[in-house]
Amino acid sequence: MVGGKRSQKGSRMMRKTPQMLLSAATGAALMLMASQPRLGLDGWSAHAAASDAYRQLTLFGEVFERVRTQYVEKPDDNLLIEMAISGMLIGLDPHSSYMNARTLQDMQLQTSGKFGGLGMEVTMEDGLVKVIAPIEDSPAHKAGILAGDSITHIDGQPVLGLTLNEAVDKMRGLPNTRVKVRVVHRGTEQVIEVSIVRDIIRVRSVRSNLIGDDVGYIRVTQFNELATDGVQRAVNDLSTRAGDRLKGFIVDIRNNPGGLLDQAVSLSDAFLEQGEIVSTRGRNVEEALRFNARAGDLANAKPIIVLINGGSASASEIVAGALQDHKRATIIGTRSFGKGSVQTIIPLGSGNGALRLTTARYFTPSGRSIQAKGITPDIEVLQDIPEELKARPELRGEASLPGHLKGDSQEETGSQSYVPADPRNDKALNLALDLMRGIKANSAFPPMLSARKVAN
Repeated sequence: MVGGKRSQKGSRMMRKTPQMLLSAATGAALMLMASQPRLGLDGWSAHAAASDAYRQLTLFGEVFERVRTQYVEKPDDNLLIEMAISGMLIGLDPHSSYMNARTLQDMQLQTSGKFGGLGMEVTMEDGLVKVIAPIEDSPAHKAGILAGDSITHIDGQPVLGLTLNEAVDKMRGLPNTRVKVRVVHRGTEQVIEVSIVRDIIRVRSVRSNLIGDDVGYIRVTQFNELATDGVQRAVNDLSTRAGDRLKGFIVDIRNNPGGLLDQAVSLSDAFLEQGEIVSTRGRNVEEALRFNARAGDLANAKPIIVLINGGSASASEIVAGALQDHKRATIIGTRSFGKGSVQTIIPLGSGNGALRLTTARYFTPSGRSIQAKGITPDIEVLQDIPEELKARPELRGEASLPGHLKGDSQEETGSQSYVPADPRNDKALNLALDLMRGIKANSAFPPMLSARKVAN
């Protein structure tokens, strides 16, 4: 039966312990000094680099002391240290950051699928809060805030000069309270001020419905802890309702900004019988990880079409890349965002928050990196954009973010991320339906069965 029970698939994750790494490094340094009093060229270079780092730390200590004793007003020592750590991490790439205890708790609430606020995925760009994507049915979504918009003021206070965490804190608050945000629509000079009522954001990451009586439609808005379970329930429900009429599934991950790696792996695994799903590679070869599928296709080999666009990022790209490489699904839409890096949450002890540190790049089953390039769809479909939105440029992708990790091949800028509110005007969705029902034909659908083998 399509969507019948299947065994739960697991994957192993390697956790790093900063204290253990520090101890090992310290021990190695002591052994080197004891056994090799005369350093060779390599040893001398390492020693010189370490000495230079310690000199810089001494400089930092001097600046810190000057600020705390001579600044015009007495600063908060803890805040000074926090800002210094944040500055160090922000300078690495757009996705590394320091999370204090409160921010860490907020992140844990968000990935659990329930948190308080306006309901939008944001980043910091050029000193302003940049909207990656509003969460469907959230207060921000209902207020008309769109992907690519910039927030310049929060309750009358300029965002410029605030950290991302500070800006997010100002937008969050008790349910049923209001916050005013000044928004600049992407690609226009139009500035609007919107008063939004805060609410408890219950992230329903998966929505589904039967289109007609023969095609299952599954919308995944983000990869939180509930995503894979939600997709499994949706497949089972749609399969039961459609019965023998079911022609296949459309999985819509457009404007899905990503989420948890393990959810991307388990969701891909649900539709694959075997083979690699994704691999991650960091600085050290021995830390490479590889995630493989186990037997059992939740869709029972029914055709799958995945919809992507310029707002599909990170975990969404892992799913699209895995199903595309294995020829399990046809990818329709526009090129994805191009975030091909993995961030690890490294706790720093009770009350000290955590690091959100970029620790690896990920690679699709065929070995390709999508960093700063994205997933290219098998069938490109551009939407008809309303006149009032045509002045907006395409959503800027990873390659446009300052300080992004460089790709290993030609980098690509952003692509179209507009999705019509009325499904009747959604060209990508309608093409997917026509392909499923045999009304239209394309060589990319269904993927050739003979090409379903990927090097493992």
